Amino acid sequence: MKIRTGIDIIEVDRIQEAIENLGERFLNKVYTKSEINYCNNTKNMKYQHYAARFAAKEAIFKAISNEIALNEGDILNKIEIINRQDGKPMANLEALQIKNIESMDLSLSHIKKYAVASFSILFK
Repeated sequence: MKIRTGIDIIEVDRIQEAIENLGERFLNKVYTKSEINYCNNTKNMKYQHYAARFAAKEAIFKAISNEIALNEGDILNKIEIINRQDGKPMANLEALQIKNIESMDLSLSHIKKYAVASFSILFK
């Protein structure tokens, strides 16, 4: 068994600027349609939710980069951050077809100016 971890922090303003300046091109390169829908429906906190998901994707990439053949620009929208029914975030990595995953854990947090994510993955 091996454990890989990743962590990332990002300024919410950077994500807001990217969305406002690049629009759909940025959104579609980084986020899935369901993530875009979720974030757009969070009212006045939408940029914090986008930033938290961006941080999660970066943290996940850091943890799994040795297990995949794609570079970062090719995988961000293949990593999907979803919420379980109890609200806990989790990563959907099915599109990456990574083998031998035993378990994963994802934690997100955000405040007005920053978002952070921590990810751990256990391989068999």
